[in-house]
Parts: sequence; structure tokens; C-alpha cells
Amino acid sequence: MQTQAHPLEPFFQQAVRNSYEGKLGLHDPDVTGYVAHLLCEFSEAENLYQVRDAMGRPVEDLDAMLLAADPVKGSAPSFDAERAVRKYIGDYALFVGGMYPEAVVPGRRHRGPRPSLGELIQAGKESYYIVSQFNLFEYEQEAPLFARLSDGFERCILGLTLVRDELGKRRAPMLPPVN
Repeated sequence: MQTQAHPLEPFFQQAVRNSYEGKLGLHDPDVTGYVAHLLCEFSEAENLYQVRDAMGRPVEDLDAMLLAADPVKGSAPSFDAERAVRKYIGDYALFVGGMYPEAVVPGRRHRGPRPSLGELIQAGKESYYIVSQFNLFEYEQEAPLFARLSDGFERCILGLTLVRDELGKRRAPMLPPVN
């Protein structure tokens, strides 16, 4: 059974390809496609905070997300659950770091729900690396993609920042002039 593409998929495919290939020279159709799909997923508000606490509330704190991914010291009930949460953390870190850098705290973190950009990058790279280590059975085909996402994490964030800038330019002409 074939799933229907998200209505924004062609738009995000082109925007990501323009930034990743055209501006960064990153010619990896799998990475470009994955990031475009990620933008589609996170364009739906309910997909932004997928990790839930015991009460079913969305987890917004990065440290709490990392703990939820830990099958030994945290709440992940299995290694498959660890992989799913780690994949989400990588996606979340990439999305927030590239599209909403104002959501991170500049410099070092002072206890609170908002991580620094460095902490977000570290968590994203590490999470994608862990996902890439699930390289057997049903995960074998996509493991190399997550290894590339981990290796080029900072570049992928830069590419999303370029996408954001381009989207901002497209929106600007529709705004009324400021007096």
C-alpha cells in the first residue's frame, strides 16, 4: 500500500535541494529527501514533541528526552524504543537548530529547558550515530543514512538555516511596509 505524500513535500524538496546542493555543495539525495520529509513532519504541530512523560504530557526538555531514550537508566522499555526516541532527538535537534535557533540559549546552559546550540548539536549527532548503529535486519538499509546525518550534522543545520533564510525572503514581499 502506497502512502500519500505530504502536500508540502515538493515545496520542501525544492527548498532543501536549493540550499543543500546549490549553496552547500552537499549532493546526497537521501539526506536531502530525509530533511525535506522532516520539515513536512514538523510542519504539523503535534509532531514537534513526540516524547511523552508518564502522564502523557509532551517532553520539551532535552535532558528529559535523552533520559527517555535510555533503556538502562531511563524509561525506554526496549532497544527498539531507544532507537525511535534517539531518531526523534536527532530530528528535533536538527529542526530546532536550523529552523528555530532563537529557541536555544547562547553560550553555556544555566539549568532550564532550553539547551545551548552546542548541547543541541551534541545530542543530535550522538543520537543519529546511535540510530546508525542499529544496522541489522529491518534497520540495515537506512543505517548508513543516519551515519551520514551524524557525520554532517553541523552542515545539515547550516543547510536548514539557509532554507529558513530563503523562506523568509519569499515571505517578505507579502508583508505590508513598516511606517
